[in-house]
Amino acid sequence: MNFEFKKMYNQITQNKRNTSILLITFVLFFGLFGYTYGYVQGGTQEAGIGALGIFGIIAIIYAMVSYYSSGKLTLAIAHAKEIEKKDHFELFTTVENLTITAGIPTPKIYLIDDTALNAFATGRDPNHAAVAITKGLLDQLNKSELQGVMAHELSHIKNYDIRLQSITVALIGLIAMLSDVFLRSMFYGGQRRSRNNGKGGGILILVGFALAILSPIIAKIMNLAISRQREYLADASGAMLTRYPEGLARALEKIAADTEPLEVANKATAHLYIENPLRNEQGMKWMNSLFSTHPDVRERIKRLRGMNR
Repeated sequence: MNFEFKKMYNQITQNKRNTSILLITFVLFFGLFGYTYGYVQGGTQEAGIGALGIFGIIAIIYAMVSYYSSGKLTLAIAHAKEIEKKDHFELFTTVENLTITAGIPTPKIYLIDDTALNAFATGRDPNHAAVAITKGLLDQLNKSELQGVMAHELSHIKNYDIRLQSITVALIGLIAMLSDVFLRSMFYGGQRRSRNNGKGGGILILVGFALAILSPIIAKIMNLAISRQREYLADASGAMLTRYPEGLARALEKIAADTEPLEVANKATAHLYIENPLRNEQGMKWMNSLFSTHPDVRERIKRLRGMNR
């Protein structure tokens, strides 16, 4: 088991490095978008650089506001209600014992009054965090399975996944909005102002159109890549906390077998849950797999059970 722990710690380091690369790429992409917008609108490099600075300031302010309010907003969207220890003693005891092992403060605990099976963690850091679980999942899990799920969510908190996800979601929302602004502005003078810039200006306009159209898609794919890596990481970290990977594996089997979508979930918050709460529709399975916010649950279970060997 010590060998497995060492292997998991190495994987944690690798995943964090890969995530940093993805975020740097995201920032560079956003900068190119801002410069292109300014150049197309103003027709000069100075205008492009100026727009890049303005877009950067807007992005920072937007991210900061989202950083401090995203946790409360997510809980409100999920209709999650904070609960007390006297009403859910076993759940509280499980979370408290795991936080002692993880070395983090005990987060606030919320219950979602829904029979679907799911759970998530949110907040900005271990000192300002919360975990939420649906009533359906709480009713269906035995003790070891509940420990597995809560350990998974606490791992998201300990690994600062909740902070990363909040900032990433904020940036994705902003760049999607700016893409729409860019496309609309092209029909209100952008083309006319850039027509006199010659061949170079025409090429830049094409680049701008490509950025505006593709940026939401690229941003989404980058977010999915981060989310998928973080789910594997949380599974492994959670199993290390409980020292019983089978508990989480069995819980994931129950969650995967549940076909009921979570009514309070939406595309903006789906990536936060332990498993996709929207439930992919039948049809284009390859497309659903490409844009799923979570890795294949069968692969997750396989990896967990591989830790016992």
